[in-house]
Amino acid sequence: MTIQVFGHKSPDTDSTGSPIIWAWYLSECRDTPAKARLLGEPNTEALFVLRRWQLDQPELLEDVTANDEVVIVDTNNVAELPASINDARVIEVIDHHMLQGGLKTRGPINITVRPVACTATIMYDLMGADANKMPRPIKGAMLSCILSDTLEFRSPTTTDVDRRLAEKLAAELGIDMRDYAAEMFAAKSDVSSYSDSALLRMDSKPYEIDGVKFRVSVLETTSPGTVLARKDGLMEDLVAVAEEDGVDHVLFFLIDILGQEALMFIQNDTVRSIAEKSFGVSAPGNMVALPGIISRKKQIIPALKV
Repeated sequence: MTIQVFGHKSPDTDSTGSPIIWAWYLSECRDTPAKARLLGEPNTEALFVLRRWQLDQPELLEDVTANDEVVIVDTNNVAELPASINDARVIEVIDHHMLQGGLKTRGPINITVRPVACTATIMYDLMGADANKMPRPIKGAMLSCILSDTLEFRSPTTTDVDRRLAEKLAAELGIDMRDYAAEMFAAKSDVSSYSDSALLRMDSKPYEIDGVKFRVSVLETTSPGTVLARKDGLMEDLVAVAEEDGVDHVLFFLIDILGQEALMFIQNDTVRSIAEKSFGVSAPGNMVALPGIISRKKQIIPALKV
């Protein structure tokens, strides 16, 4: 049986690259057939990474069955996984997010959750000596995952382990990390082909506080002006997407990678109150700047109050 390896819905670079990395490891080093899958179309940065390292885009996976063996990476949240995930035979979880609960397995499994910035960083350590067998494209995917999740080490989630591994991989690949990260972020920032509603869903996670359901969306960019030029359409779709997706509110944060701040969109008084309670700011208009806030995992979601 071929093991299905996948990350979360709305796949970013880590949830695109890490399944490829782990499927390679299982197939080539553990002699266990495995296949990387995606739970949605990858974002523009992830597509750039696939092209840059000549990696095949994994096939889409709509759902799983009781006959499927799966490895979950870069999430443990059932809301971000296939609807029938608890029917499948989950054999391993590799993640760097807080435990959400709700995932049910048929028996004891291997679970690795570590406080580092990137799933791929954990995988390198789990591989042990087999990491030396990684071919150039797999190393490129691993480096890309780290640079993406750390925003080239700007994110407060960055650890020395992530940085050292990235430096090692870049040296082995013979590439300049700063130049390569700039290429990645330029690709991430090119969202011209996406509708406003698609932008709001591109990198988003479900979250609930005191019975209030949210979609917490971020858009990381080195060109915030390009996105702000579409503000009117985005403001309208914040309401429409919430209705379509069955949540109470969409919280949208435009992350300025170079300026190292978030711009939070304010579409109604409830979101205004959330901004003020959560981040200690005054938000009289339809947008508020949050200096130094660039990480959803470590700075945005833990701070949210209703």
